[in-house]
Amino acid sequence: MDFCERFGGHFRQRTRTVETSVRHYVQGLLQAETKNMERMEEVISEADHQALHHMLSESAWSERAVLDHVAQDANRLLGGHAESSLLIDESGCPKQGTQSVGVARQWCGQLGKVENCQVGVFAALSRGPDVTLIDERLFLPEVWTRDPARCQAAGIPVAQRSFQRKTDLALVMITHARQQGIGFAWVGFDGFHGSDPAFLRALDDQGEVFVGDVHKDQRIYLEDPQTIVPPAQTAHGRPPIRLQAQTPAVRVDRWTQQQPPTAWQSVTLRDGAKGPLRVDILHRRVWLWDGEEAQARRWRLIVRREIDAPTAIKYSFSNAPADTPVPRLAFMQGQRYWIERALQQGKQDVGLGDYQVWGWRGWHHHMTLVMMAMLFGLEERRLHQQTRPLLSGTDIRALLNHFLPRRDTTLEEVLRQMEVRHRKRQAAINSAYRKQQLNE
Repeated sequence: MDFCERFGGHFRQRTRTVETSVRHYVQGLLQAETKNMERMEEVISEADHQALHHMLSESAWSERAVLDHVAQDANRLLGGHAESSLLIDESGCPKQGTQSVGVARQWCGQLGKVENCQVGVFAALSRGPDVTLIDERLFLPEVWTRDPARCQAAGIPVAQRSFQRKTDLALVMITHARQQGIGFAWVGFDGFHGSDPAFLRALDDQGEVFVGDVHKDQRIYLEDPQTIVPPAQTAHGRPPIRLQAQTPAVRVDRWTQQQPPTAWQSVTLRDGAKGPLRVDILHRRVWLWDGEEAQARRWRLIVRREIDAPTAIKYSFSNAPADTPVPRLAFMQGQRYWIERALQQGKQDVGLGDYQVWGWRGWHHHMTLVMMAMLFGLEERRLHQQTRPLLSGTDIRALLNHFLPRRDTTLEEVLRQMEVRHRKRQAAINSAYRKQQLNE
């Protein structure tokens, strides 16, 4: 693939074998129906399962250098426009056992419940529906960071073993993207990140414009809370030391329920598959204060109501300038949808969740090569946008399987692959029996 040649310098300094294995792995992510190394070996001509595994889990090529290259190439396509945004979201992959790096019982969005899984925090660069992942961070729960031996066994670098919240990881990615010169007009994120006032304040202090969802029980102040430390009521006891608000707070959902029908404004967000997507928007400048800062922050509250489903309401904060038009606010709020689509496409099209590694290096290498594959898909869709506007990941896989060399699917090759699978399966059965006998 000519595409992989652009990245060859990052791998060639190791060995030519590693560079070749990277090309085979990216091809496998794009071409194979099932995105594991055994199936890649069966589909990609000259691919070798052991070489793929070594490249992914053992070879010390720099995922950071490759991710930065992916981000720069994505930026040339999508960055630097008023519609360009950096979107943040997390994604969990269910995993069995306790050895896979970062695995723990935690919220898994894919399953919609607490389950044994690994969770990554991801950043995507978007310009409307054109979107691709450009960065990632693996979340390590405290059960991991409190266990140096476990971290050592999983190959986690010493510098990465301190506990960081998911919002901390998100802030690191946003800061890194800006330092790289990635051109985005604002940052978008979901209610998990939006519910962290320290995260919002950090973005505001860095001069980043954000639009972040919040939960319906988020409390706001309609007037400046004018925080003060109240005077002591008596001469006895300790004097008050905590700030107190001088105006009452209200939940965003309750405030929304009190607004008259005339307060809502109808806005067209974008053209959808079933026609224009129209919503009702309610907005107001409000104050946010969580008791930690000396002064409250005055930001925009954006409330979106689906016209066809008026009970489906989304709440967001934004520190966008006060003169930002309502249609612009509504557009910015609606763009977070595209990172959800990017993560979904990453799992469906290029195996984002289909890795067969358990260590730190393998996880990051896999995610990096997935983002290379996603960048390839974005470039192909944009290249053929005029003639094939509905080009999908399935279409790209079918075309690649037609034009690129594949293992010859003769009867002899089918039987050979079957024998390989049977040997591996029998070896696993024999190993299980041996372990059982040892435990008896």
